[in-house]
Amino acid sequence: MKKIGLIGAGNIGTFLLDTVNVKQLIPNAQISAVYYRSGKEKDQLAEQYKVQVFTDFQAFLAQNFDLVIEAATVDAVKKYAAPIVRRKIDLLVVSVGAFADHAFYQELQQLCQQHQVSVYLPSGAIGGLDIVKAAKAVGGLSAVSITTRKPPQALMEQPVTRETVLYEGPAKEAIEQFPKNVNVAILLSLAGLGVDQTKVRVIADPKVQRNTHTIEVEGAFGRSSITIENEPMPNNPKTSYLAALSVISALKEQQEIIRIG
Repeated sequence: MKKIGLIGAGNIGTFLLDTVNVKQLIPNAQISAVYYRSGKEKDQLAEQYKVQVFTDFQAFLAQNFDLVIEAATVDAVKKYAAPIVRRKIDLLVVSVGAFADHAFYQELQQLCQQHQVSVYLPSGAIGGLDIVKAAKAVGGLSAVSITTRKPPQALMEQPVTRETVLYEGPAKEAIEQFPKNVNVAILLSLAGLGVDQTKVRVIADPKVQRNTHTIEVEGAFGRSSITIENEPMPNNPKTSYLAALSVISALKEQQEIIRIG
């Protein structure tokens, strides 16, 4: 049985607890413990999902996991990723915006090599990463951009009555302004040209009902344009349902003998 630790008990965290522990959709895997810093609803979490709930990180980390899933925040990744890797525990990161910090990315990469540990970044709310990686493989990738279009309430507090461009520029600055909304841009950057050369547009549009991402890629292979219209998670319009599903897909893929893509 694969022993999994979980950091965070928000929308994605509770979705994972329900999918893995209650519905048991990942064979031979169980989330055995949750690190939940606030401690709120600790007893309810423990009873509902049959897990230990820790508010002390060192006590949580001492549980000898095979894998830890981060489903909290960018700050949580930066604070806890290195200690997890040093314990020789594999890590799956949901808040990939942490890797907009290139120095942090390089440090974690070196630690993984030193301790022979893997860090997994699920595909999140987008598609087309296979095209980006293939085009980059022999240096044939020339341009990558993503346009994120969401209902205004997912991006801002003040309502707007017409389509409004909130940001246009490099991915590195986009994650600083919209840390909970453009993780996909950082993931695309890591797969392709980096955070400085990946172009991002963020649009608040009262006419759309779904979170929409349009990815455009150019290179020696030709040109590709992919649009994904995501349903938001029922309890959080800032999070695409596909982002949560991609974590489940990543967990399943780890157990596949034959892997596609």
